[in-house]
Amino acid sequence: MIAAPTLAARGVVASPHALASAAGADALRAGGSAVDAAIACAATLGVIYPHMCGIGGDAFWLIYDAKARRVSYLDGGGRAARNATLDRFSDQNEIPFRGVVPATLTTPGAVASFCAAHERHGRLPLARCLQDAIHYARDGYPVTKRLARWIEETKAELAQDPASAALFLRSPGKNPALARTLEAIASDGRAGFYEGEVARQLASLGGFFTQSDLAAQQAYWGEPIRSGYRGVTIYETPAPTQGFTVLEMLNLLEPLELSKREFLGPDHVHLLVQAKQIAYNDRDRWLGDPRFVDIPIEKLLSKSYADERRRLLDPARALPWDKVPSEGSLAGDTVYVAAVDAAGNAASLIFSLYGVFGACVTSAATGVVLQNRGAYFSLDPAHPNRLEPGKVPLHTLIASLAFRDDRLWAVLGCMGADGQPQIHVQTYVAMIDFGLDIQQALSSPRWLSGRFGLGEARDTLHIEARFPPGTIDELERRGHPVDRWGDWNELAGHAHGITVDPVSDLLAGGFDPRSDGAAVGY
Repeated sequence: MIAAPTLAARGVVASPHALASAAGADALRAGGSAVDAAIACAATLGVIYPHMCGIGGDAFWLIYDAKARRVSYLDGGGRAARNATLDRFSDQNEIPFRGVVPATLTTPGAVASFCAAHERHGRLPLARCLQDAIHYARDGYPVTKRLARWIEETKAELAQDPASAALFLRSPGKNPALARTLEAIASDGRAGFYEGEVARQLASLGGFFTQSDLAAQQAYWGEPIRSGYRGVTIYETPAPTQGFTVLEMLNLLEPLELSKREFLGPDHVHLLVQAKQIAYNDRDRWLGDPRFVDIPIEKLLSKSYADERRRLLDPARALPWDKVPSEGSLAGDTVYVAAVDAAGNAASLIFSLYGVFGACVTSAATGVVLQNRGAYFSLDPAHPNRLEPGKVPLHTLIASLAFRDDRLWAVLGCMGADGQPQIHVQTYVAMIDFGLDIQQALSSPRWLSGRFGLGEARDTLHIEARFPPGTIDELERRGHPVDRWGDWNELAGHAHGITVDPVSDLLAGGFDPRSDGAAVGY
């Protein structure tokens, strides 16, 4: 049975852990803004969901200011260290996925973004936003079955790092060193993390980044990207994130009138999968850090370009991978936080360590688990995502906002690496084309196209068994290499969201049943 959405009049927070959503809702009750609530929720997740996120990672935001009627984008991506050059990897084909190399190749960017968002949009003291996270780190938190499972599945890699092994293999559920680091941020803001003792301890791990690299890390405000789909204006995070793929997929699909086709039927899935393949082919050709490479984003988001690319769609047969090749992986762990406050402001926040427990490297003195996002850089000197000092790697992290008649309608996002654009599109199509509410859309059976590991075909179609059997059989007949999941699979991603009723302004919050999450309102 699918749960009903959480209905509330004054504010809602949705995330993959109920305690974190409650921390965000408590910030709203205390008079906080949507940004205050998102920081409270995300900081708490960084403590109690340490396999998926933490302040040693990156974050990207879309923020809606209801009074100004403006959407802003905030880039909290970590920059490559000054000595992170291609010649350091001259004898390698790819950057290692675990260990001190990816842990220190890029600086953590999330804290800088939290402080920048708070400076512009916060109402509560930063210390109040961090109080729940500090409490759980210092006094302890419950280890959920999901966290326990991921600790078990990652134990061989965690065991390679003494600080990670001590924290997660011997005494999970508490991180006093991280509590002290969060207290430093609560007291001194950005400087409490990127300068002083915390920065000195992080730099002492060796590897690439130095205290100077950490001190130079900043968050950057910018403009989001947007496009229209069936009367809805959808905003996504711009490059270096893959947000444009969502908008390109929707541009490809809009003339196909999905609402006239069977919901969860074979055409519904088949056409979305092909739109994904085409958009990801463009992603891999063009996407990188826009401060370093030119990206023809206006062309990629144009309806005329979608008309041109739509000619590749084959309604009868699956598109062969080599016709529209794309790389990447569906493996990756992230949290998404949605928050709307009583004034109608909204925060759409994506926050991640990239891999499960990031690089599996922890700073014992600070309790900070470091990300491995630097492993996403290319070592091909001709690739737009090639490693360069000061550069942000291509990011799978994306966050979204949507508007109807110039009024905020939806706040949406998810975890899932290469799966994120696919989940955005499936959820928007379910709500816009088929009229599902936010909770129904997030609970619907889901598919992901791509591979999790090297042994899988790059165009594998992973699909939950709650799809009609005839749909799955027909997809196989059309040539899709189908991987039949069970009814529910956590690998299908954790997605969460909030919608706003256009007449009553009532908020409806939804969470993903594949997570430990909740939508909490008041």
